[in-house]
Amino acid sequence: MDQRVYPVGSLPASAPVAPENLSSSSKKDSKIDKLPLFTAPTSSPPPPAPVNTRRKRSRLCKCLCWTLLAIIILIVVLAAIVGILYLIFRPKIPHYSVDYLTVNNFTMDNNLTVTASFDITVTSRNPNKRIGIYYLEGSKITAWYNTTELCNGTYPVFYQGHRNTTVVHLLLSGKPQLTNDLISGIQSQLETGSIPITVKGNVPVKIKFGALKLFKITGKVNCRLLLDSSSSGSSTSATQFKFRSSSCSFKVKL
Repeated sequence: MDQRVYPVGSLPASAPVAPENLSSSSKKDSKIDKLPLFTAPTSSPPPPAPVNTRRKRSRLCKCLCWTLLAIIILIVVLAAIVGILYLIFRPKIPHYSVDYLTVNNFTMDNNLTVTASFDITVTSRNPNKRIGIYYLEGSKITAWYNTTELCNGTYPVFYQGHRNTTVVHLLLSGKPQLTNDLISGIQSQLETGSIPITVKGNVPVKIKFGALKLFKITGKVNCRLLLDSSSSGSSTSATQFKFRSSSCSFKVKL
């Protein structure tokens, strides 16, 4: 059997062999040194979410629009109700007139304090076909000469029905403190035969539409009267007057 002999120089090159004295731990260290370095990422807080101002403004505008729309609808509904009530009931303003005014007492003492007592007859007319009037407590009727209140009283409490005319008697009394100028003015008016007196009234009432009774309102009456002197002299002591003419106005205060 033939055997082939290979030359030494033709042997294939092999990988270098590690030195025998190199330990396993040093081999591991050399491998670790050759690994690439890794840096851990640093944690940071997330950026704040952007504020959507347009969306907030849009919501606010929608809220305002709905509120305005609700107010407009409410006004329209109330106006429609008032219009329907007006067409059904055809409300008319009541009429008041002063038929008689007599000064039962008007005496003055040495301190210029006057004791006044007036008797006023008033006719109240309700021309409405379907509307009634409740005259309530808390009224005040006053009689004035210029800017001085002479006496006061109240309006009677009662219910005035449809198309009703009622005559009421008002008793006013008071003790005002007069001044010399005011007394001189009254004496001058006595010489002319007439004295201007103003009667004012604030009367709380409730209006009844059919079976519906509305909230309380205040009727304000202002009557300008002219009194005719029936005394024999011009003294202000125990002078009696009677009604001569009058003009009254009426308005409502809510």
